[in-house]
Amino acid sequence: MKKILTVIMAAALALGAVAQVKPGIEVLRDMDFAPLKGKKVGLLTNPTGVDNNLKSTVDILAEAPGVNLVALYAPEHGVRGNIYAGDTVNNQVDPATGVPVYSVYGKTRKPTPEMLKDVDVLIYDIQDNGCRSYTFISSMGLAMEACAEEGKEFMVLDRPNPVGANKIEGCLTEDSCISFVSQFPIPYLYALTPGELAKYLDGEGLAGAKGKKLDLTVIPMDGYTRDMDFRSTGMPWVLPSPHIPTPESAIYYPVTGILGELYYMSIGVGYTEPFKLFCAKWINADKLAQRLNARNLPGLIFRPIYVKPFYSTDKGENIQGVEVYVTDVDKAPLSLTQFYVMEELADMYPDHKVFENCDKKRFDMFDKVCGSKEIRRRFAKNYKVADIEDYWNKDVDSFRKASAKYHLYK
Repeated sequence: MKKILTVIMAAALALGAVAQVKPGIEVLRDMDFAPLKGKKVGLLTNPTGVDNNLKSTVDILAEAPGVNLVALYAPEHGVRGNIYAGDTVNNQVDPATGVPVYSVYGKTRKPTPEMLKDVDVLIYDIQDNGCRSYTFISSMGLAMEACAEEGKEFMVLDRPNPVGANKIEGCLTEDSCISFVSQFPIPYLYALTPGELAKYLDGEGLAGAKGKKLDLTVIPMDGYTRDMDFRSTGMPWVLPSPHIPTPESAIYYPVTGILGELYYMSIGVGYTEPFKLFCAKWINADKLAQRLNARNLPGLIFRPIYVKPFYSTDKGENIQGVEVYVTDVDKAPLSLTQFYVMEELADMYPDHKVFENCDKKRFDMFDKVCGSKEIRRRFAKNYKVADIEDYWNKDVDSFRKASAKYHLYK
């Protein structure tokens, strides 16, 4: 047992030794937690809130001299990651620290006045995946609103954007599609770290109480630059949800995730390649791969693949299709890739056009994830990417300009 513990400790120390970037929690610790002294502290986090030696921010703050951690707030999957995707998170007590845990993924997704009454400052520390439809940034924004309304401080311990801090794609969320998977009018891929996004939402008046100013502090990372992918930071990756097991999974999430909302074909969720596949029983893998590669889409290569999913769409069925390889994140049209695939499939298999065959009840979620009903409406007419490309990217340049003033890193 001693040998096993020694190996684990050595591995943890090695992780910290190679890290080129310090997350916000480590920078806060280097400050001797000065911004928290004399204050009652709440923490909104999950298992991704760790230092470079994989110690939880919960435990770091609970043990820190002079820090009074009085409440935890649980987003989707829970503070300790013990809740399955989509399942309700209930109020409880954290067994390791004895600190009460309030759910913000149950009856309410926004901290109530009662949840915040004993807190002076609410801290957010979660590794995001850089995509608007991922619910953690919605939790952050709603917590910001609650803190503004109740006169509480809000602090973000910053972390990298794993898709890249320069990659912007997708239109701004329109009013008809505001939901927990598109809570704020930002692009589908928004190229900001959590701290930068918090500053943007606050500065643009998108996550605050009317007439009340949010007291916002961002503890930035040390050593991070905008051109870094997650691997180059040297930081350990803790999966933020079961189907994002690696930093690369965050890159593939926008490649297939919108189509995945229709549950019409397998996107690899339920197999060993989540968000990397386009597969179905009626697809010819070789022909689809040939046609997609013939398009010479920048930064993308497709290969034939044959799979039998363990769960989810087409569970237990022998299906085939393509596996996507992103060879250049900056050049690849990540979120439009699924529409290029749908275009080819509609031409190859007219009887299997997605919107004519999937469950129509899924259209609402598809639209909400897109952030606009126009994408589906326009694409479904002819199944041509050319019909949606301009609309999908119509807000990219204006958002890039508007968000630049909130950048914390070069």
